[in-house]
Amino acid sequence: MRVICFLFLVLFAGACGLFAYQNREHEVAVTFWDRTWLVGLPVLVLILFVAGMFGGWSIVGMLRRSWRRVTEPGYAR
Repeated sequence: MRVICFLFLVLFAGACGLFAYQNREHEVAVTFWDRTWLVGLPVLVLILFVAGMFGGWSIVGMLRRSWRRVTEPGYAR
């Protein structure tokens, strides 16, 4: 099973590398309030991926703490 997971990881990393290589010349205008930046597409995808991972990690942590408070009798203060 670990070999299959590793192969999927290698395929995913290869697809990400191919995406970054093929789109290295494309720039995207990112606007936030009154500022506009030109960012490479692979960089933008990487930033959004990290932001999504951080958001998901924090939501899972919050749900895990809430579940622990509900299920463990001595955990609630």
